[in-house]
Amino acid sequence: MSEKSHSSLIRMARANGTTEEVAPLALGARVRALRKAHNWTLEQTAKRVGLARSTLSKIENVQMSPTFEAVKKLAEGLGISIPQLFTPPKTDQALRRRAITRRGQGKRHLTGTYEHELLADSLRPKHMLPYRARIRARDVAEFGGWVRHDGEEFLYVLTGVITFYSEFYEPAEMRRGDSAYYDAAMGHNLVSSSDEDATVLWVTSLT
Repeated sequence: MSEKSHSSLIRMARANGTTEEVAPLALGARVRALRKAHNWTLEQTAKRVGLARSTLSKIENVQMSPTFEAVKKLAEGLGISIPQLFTPPKTDQALRRRAITRRGQGKRHLTGTYEHELLADSLRPKHMLPYRARIRARDVAEFGGWVRHDGEEFLYVLTGVITFYSEFYEPAEMRRGDSAYYDAAMGHNLVSSSDEDATVLWVTSLT
């Protein structure tokens, strides 16, 4: 029987959330808005970011394109990351979102090869799908083919020993504390190599 449930789980999670395109901001307007939000003058801001006042003024008025080094100085001096410098904030306040999943109380999703426990299932939409998985498969042939889906994936071995099969690499044995980060569009399967079912923490991107 072909192993489709893992990929179906990811598709369902994507269907339950939403993604939206964020239009980039004009750098000059963004810098001016950040400066005014702090009630800083051009002079004060120039000293803080380590640029000449005239340079900062030209950036704000789109009279020059800053070098990457100047962009780094702007971000550091304004106390934000470089991506934040080009992206509008979605809200003026932190989102009041939190989900706690008590041990053993995650939503169960059983497949022929894995037993998933969905974590933070009540929190939607979200950009990551975290889940704990018991690896029931003992042979890669049980899958009937590769598991693959969009996004990126991180796994961390919690207990036992697994063999991580992937489309373009040799099988890798992984033990407690080992982890892997990979392109989920690359075919992949996990098999328990220990006597007991191994367990892993999986985190899949949904965007």
